[in-house]
Amino acid sequence: MGNQLRYRSGQVQLIKVRVDSTTVIEAGDLVFLDTDDVKPASDFNWDTDLGTTQASFAAVFLGVAHQCSANGDTDPISVDVSPHSVYEFDVAASTYEVGDLLGPDESSSELHDQQLEGVASGGLAIARAVEYRSSSSSLLRVNFASAFHTGSANVNAAMG
Repeated sequence: MGNQLRYRSGQVQLIKVRVDSTTVIEAGDLVFLDTDDVKPASDFNWDTDLGTTQASFAAVFLGVAHQCSANGDTDPISVDVSPHSVYEFDVAASTYEVGDLLGPDESSSELHDQQLEGVASGGLAIARAVEYRSSSSSLLRVNFASAFHTGSANVNAAMG
């Protein structure tokens, strides 16, 4: 179901971020800040293994893209950094409890732009489940934790 924004509720806080002309972003992509511009999770450099890569990604995770950017576009796009907005996201099929920690899912040593999976620790997490799923599900409502919003639960969000 990728390539669509599935905002469900809560307060959105949009910021405008630059995009390089060669970067392609879809609305709903998990994005990170790469020095001075935003890129989708799939452009994040793989580092050793999934856990190491998820931890490094969490440290620069910006939020959820609300606008697309096609190849050749350089206009800034809006990204939601709010920890209070709720999105319905693709997840690795499993059961989920409210509060479960989630990080970006992967395949073939590349992070997915629009899919999450359960993670064991907060240092790997960029999201938290906000609904209970008693049977295996591949969709889940979540809150995100931007490393660039001091009100988020991201362990990298503190200033100073």
